[in-house]
Amino acid sequence: MSAFGKKNNGRPSFGVARPMQGGSGNQKGDENSAEPEGGEQFPNIEEAELPGGVTPAPGQEDAMSRLTDRANSVNAPEAKLEGFEASVHKIKEQVLPRLLERVDPEAAATLTKDELSEEFRPIIMEVLAELKLTLNRREQFALEKVLVDELLGFGPLEELLSDPDVSDIMVNGPQQTYIEKSGKLQVAPIQFRDEDHLFQIAQRIVNQVGRRVDQTTPLADARLKDGSRVNVIVPPLSLKGTAISIRKFSEKPITLDMLKNWGSMSDKMCTALKIAGACRMNIVISGGTGSGKTTMLNSMSKMIDPGERVLTIEDAAELRLQQPHWLPLETRPPNLEGKGAITIGDLVKNALRMRPDRIILGEIRGAECFDLLAAMNTGHDGSMCTLHANSPRECLGRMENMIMMGDIKIPKEAISRQIAESVDLIVQVKRLRDGSRRTTNITEVIGMEGEVIVTQELFKFEYLDEDADGKINGEFRPSGLRPYTLEKARQYGFEQPYLEACL
Repeated sequence: MSAFGKKNNGRPSFGVARPMQGGSGNQKGDENSAEPEGGEQFPNIEEAELPGGVTPAPGQEDAMSRLTDRANSVNAPEAKLEGFEASVHKIKEQVLPRLLERVDPEAAATLTKDELSEEFRPIIMEVLAELKLTLNRREQFALEKVLVDELLGFGPLEELLSDPDVSDIMVNGPQQTYIEKSGKLQVAPIQFRDEDHLFQIAQRIVNQVGRRVDQTTPLADARLKDGSRVNVIVPPLSLKGTAISIRKFSEKPITLDMLKNWGSMSDKMCTALKIAGACRMNIVISGGTGSGKTTMLNSMSKMIDPGERVLTIEDAAELRLQQPHWLPLETRPPNLEGKGAITIGDLVKNALRMRPDRIILGEIRGAECFDLLAAMNTGHDGSMCTLHANSPRECLGRMENMIMMGDIKIPKEAISRQIAESVDLIVQVKRLRDGSRRTTNITEVIGMEGEVIVTQELFKFEYLDEDADGKINGEFRPSGLRPYTLEKARQYGFEQPYLEACL
């Protein structure tokens, strides 16, 4: 009889434990018997099977070993100049002060780099003779280039800017610089003399576009002559010293066919985007930081009719459209008194008076989204913009939120309806963890159903697996649905190819 007043029926009652077997002995007292350590009830963890006889996945042990290695890893040392570069850098530090004593900076600023090199050559030889230094021809050429870069260019950054394989440059103070090659970050073998040297180069970059950076205005956006985007942040906001971030752009214009050949999209997706650009569909390009939104916008601009007048509006002009009738506009930050600022919204309103066929916004971040939607609905079909979002559905939500951030007092349903009536396509781009950039979604905005914006997916990138080198394999799949934007394609004579691409 159990404590609950019921018979046990031969089963052990609650609270009755079997004697533990193993450890110092067993029930039979056979000390020589070979029992597994811990007994039968508590087998070794290494020998225990997963519940249900499940065995570990083939890559599970490898994944756990990678986690262990990462947890026990030590921070990699900063890259240092070695060998030939170190010797040239050391000689430059000795020659530069004496060279500046013999050169008029104002006169040097009027010369090109080639002219300055010719003028410097005999002066450098004099300084080397004074210092009793003998250089071979290779070292002389390297020294001339370094000195000219120091006086007219951007110092150590010139080497990275001239490297076509480098897509991003990130300077974290004078002693640490990272670069991105093939989607992977690595330490760059350059150094600045000190913080003053780095700050001087940062000022030289922003002064080229009429901006300024100092302790009163420690943030600045700028661009280089080739269109590369630059962001500068200086102390006291940056604790490791002046930080410079440069997003380089390809010298050769990138087209949709090039993106297709690089595996960013499929052949059918490429055809659909070409038709969307030519048929003046209103397109929003969505994606995260560094996912390739601006590259996609530049490549789609190739499909704009050469006879159309296009206006681009940006905070820092970085778009380089591939058609002749293009007028870029750029915002202006406030002055030291906090006045005189010209925002994107101001430029969008003014652009409507400049007879544009299309208005393209480099990136929308706030209430100017409403002005762009108004332009899309007032005869400026084919307008485009980019914004930060992780999915097409999130993109629509962000557009609603950005309009509500402004002072426009209209209900949310009216905002959603305005978006649904204005936007035709959302192109989602993404940078995957292997460094590759893919067009993951092409989504149509159909209309409203109640208070919800209805969308239809035309194409989607499906993840399949990952190979031994870490490269992600996937498949671009069309949805096979008839596109709602087919009517616009019919007006321009692209109905049949557009339908075939989407099915």
